[in-house]
Amino acid sequence: MHGVDARLLSLLDAALDRSIVGGYTRIGYQLRSWGWPQDPQPHALKGKAALVTGANRGIGKAIAKGLAQLGASVLLTVRDETSGELARKEIVDANQDADVQVEVCDVADLSAVREFAADRHEVTLATHVLGPALLTECLLPVLRGAENPRVILMSSGGMYTHSLPTDDPEYFDEPYRGATAYARTKRMQVVLTPILARHWADDGVRVYSMHPGWSDTPGVAASLPAFRALTGPLSRTPEQGVDTAIWLAATDPAPPSGGFWHDWRPRPEHYLPWTRHGEQEREHLWRYCAYSAGIDNAWAQRSGSA
Repeated sequence: MHGVDARLLSLLDAALDRSIVGGYTRIGYQLRSWGWPQDPQPHALKGKAALVTGANRGIGKAIAKGLAQLGASVLLTVRDETSGELARKEIVDANQDADVQVEVCDVADLSAVREFAADRHEVTLATHVLGPALLTECLLPVLRGAENPRVILMSSGGMYTHSLPTDDPEYFDEPYRGATAYARTKRMQVVLTPILARHWADDGVRVYSMHPGWSDTPGVAASLPAFRALTGPLSRTPEQGVDTAIWLAATDPAPPSGGFWHDWRPRPEHYLPWTRHGEQEREHLWRYCAYSAGIDNAWAQRSGSA
């Protein structure tokens, strides 16, 4: 691609991202994908294994389907075995060569995570932050033996409107609102990504977070019906939403670890000044999460502290 063309595409990409509607809908995906190479290559994940949480519907199922199409052996971790088997059947029916298995593991239940590789934590925090961190820590012996292992956290563009909840991450003191709790945990995922990347770097594990734009999923339909009605005609398909996650999992060479991505490009963590935070707040949140997930001792051993 010529230098002028690359600069024009970069300007278009930035304008789409800041317009929100242009960048997060199918419009942004279609415009940006014109400049994408044929990557990853077919069968790029042949011989590789992938574990997908929440894989029975929506974003999780679309990721599992995309990874299986690239040749990965995919393990669907789900809360309900029946729904997991239905998702597996759908993926295999579309691709007879797909190697897909189902395992029951409620990532929100930290004891279930330990058995796989309750507690009293707020379920949204446990599902999106504590559970994935603990699951990865438990699977480190497997990941160390893998070639180029990667962890990808599915965040949300909704996190851009929320700051880091360091004082009361589990709503002990303030009123609980489900949509706010969700967006705040998505902010936490993005904030913790570079810390987790450093934490697992010596094990050879790369860590990324990304967001899928405005994708039409069962979760959006159930929790934000008015938003879905408003954005429905422009919403991305789940497959368009997860394209970057699949690319991050399969592209070679792997992108630098620790970044936040959308549509094949690293993105800023902040657009609004009141959402910014300092390194001390970031580390405080990580210490809270590591202790809550029960991996603080492993963290201390890696950092060489007592």
